[in-house]
Amino acid sequence: MHVIVSGSASGIGLAIAEKFLAEGHRVTGVDLCQSALDHPRYRHIAADIRTLSAEGIEPAEILINNAGTLEEAEAIDVNLTGTIRFTQQFLDSPRLRSVLFIASASARNGAEFPLYVASKAGLVGYMKNLALALAKRGVTVNSISPGGVITPANRHILESESLYAAVKAETLLGKWAEASEVAELAWYLTAVNRSITGEDILMDNGEMLKSNFIW
Repeated sequence: MHVIVSGSASGIGLAIAEKFLAEGHRVTGVDLCQSALDHPRYRHIAADIRTLSAEGIEPAEILINNAGTLEEAEAIDVNLTGTIRFTQQFLDSPRLRSVLFIASASARNGAEFPLYVASKAGLVGYMKNLALALAKRGVTVNSISPGGVITPANRHILESESLYAAVKAETLLGKWAEASEVAELAWYLTAVNRSITGEDILMDNGEMLKSNFIW
C-alpha cells in the first residue's frame, strides 16, 4: 500500500513512517524539514501542509495526519485549518482505505495552551465528521490522542531531571510513551482495523484517569 504521512521528519511521524516501511509499504512523507530517512520505498516532500498541492502525489490507501506545531500563534492555522485543507486533497481517491489524525490528550482535558488545545479538540471533531462522510465507502477514520511522548519536541522536559520526574508522577504507569508505541497503534488502526471508526484513542499512560480519592 501507499501511505502518506505528514510531519514525517522526526518524532511520532518519523516512527510511523519507519513502521510502515518495515511492514513493506511505500511511504510519502511531507514535512517542512528535510528527513533523515533514506529508504528506496520512501519519498520525502519538503513542504508546508498549508500550501502543498497534491498534484503529482500518488493517491494513498492510508493517510496519516501528524504534522503540527506547539506555537500558539500558528496552532489553529497549522494543526486544524492546515490539516483539514491537506486532508481534503486526498479524499476523492477510490483507493483510500483509512485516515488517521494524531491529536492530543489535551483535546480532552484542556491542559495546555488555549489555541493548541482548541486546535486539537477541533481536529477530533473534524475526525468524527469525516468518519460519518466516508463510512459509506468503507473508509475508517480515527484519531490517536497521546499524552506525554518521548520525542525531540519534548527535549526541554526530558533533559530536566526534576521536570521529567514531575510529569511521570502525573501518570498511573509512571512513564511516558515511546514514539514507536504510537506508531504501532497507528499501524493497527489503519492497516489492520476494519471495524473501528469515528473513535479518538487515548494513549496517556493513565494520566487522565489518575485521581486522589479522599474519604
